Amino acid sequence: MTTEPERTDRASSRRGASLLFGLGGLLLALAGCGGGATEAGQGDYWQGYVEGDNVFAASSQGGSLVRIAVEKGQAVKSGELLFELDPEPQALQVEQARERVAQAEARLADLERGVRPSELAAIEARLAGAKSALGRARADLERRRELFESSGPDVVSKEEIDRFAAEVEVDAFNVASLEAELETARLGGRSGAVEAARREVATLRIAQREAQWALDQKRVTAPTAALVQDTLFDVGEVVPAGRPVVSLLPPGGVLVRFFVPQSALPTLAAGDSVQVRVDGLEGEFQARIRFITTEAEFTPPVIYSRESRSKLVFMVEATPEPDALARLHPGQPLEVRPGAR
Repeated sequence: MTTEPERTDRASSRRGASLLFGLGGLLLALAGCGGGATEAGQGDYWQGYVEGDNVFAASSQGGSLVRIAVEKGQAVKSGELLFELDPEPQALQVEQARERVAQAEARLADLERGVRPSELAAIEARLAGAKSALGRARADLERRRELFESSGPDVVSKEEIDRFAAEVEVDAFNVASLEAELETARLGGRSGAVEAARREVATLRIAQREAQWALDQKRVTAPTAALVQDTLFDVGEVVPAGRPVVSLLPPGGVLVRFFVPQSALPTLAAGDSVQVRVDGLEGEFQARIRFITTEAEFTPPVIYSRESRSKLVFMVEATPEPDALARLHPGQPLEVRPGAR
């Protein structure tokens, strides 16, 4: 059996639920009326935020971080040193490559130069001795022929003349051989050997440049003038190859990113001008659309809009005018209105 107090409590609960339901309906109706606030032509703005297109400085080589030359918030110029990694083992590889090139160049020079001057002098001396021996042999042969003709075979036999003639031939062959050896020595190495040595030197020089390039990668400089946003490693830590160590924000890296519904998309095109307002900054500034995404997406959580929370939108990026860049900071919320094309 239900008592009177219980019936009173239930009646109060029903009246409370009816009141909440009525308030909920009123809020939904108000939300429906404000749903067009983000669409140009029906409301006054699209929502967005300032985005920073950072440049991440990294080395193609890994190693221990020995120096960070910049701090957060520091302005750097193009070519200014950002950080250094331990130069080893690349420094050793450069030295080894340099020694290999020097050895190959010495071998090439030796082939192109031919034999040493002292070796040439020795060949020339041997040639002179061979020519002298040839001269004596010819003179001896000539005298024996004259004796054979004047005195006959009783003084000089035919066999003796033949023997001296054979000695002349041997000495003449020695002279010809030494003359050819001397000419070859003066010419230097064979063309094939010289060409192979030249190719070896060229290959080793390429390896030396590659080793020097790898060593140079241990010192990383700013690719452009920028503001240091963050340093991602501490001195002493080992940095893997390709991992960013310093994050930079170049002046042209600040952009306006906002989101428009599908109904407003046909009214926008790359190159169009829009008006931008940022909380805390007086007045508006212009930005020029540089990119409109081709795919729809859900409104990102950073855009706190109850009306457009569940709608599909298209992302648009615009480049602010130069005078406004210094006043903008990534993450700032902003409002965008259509401007003149």
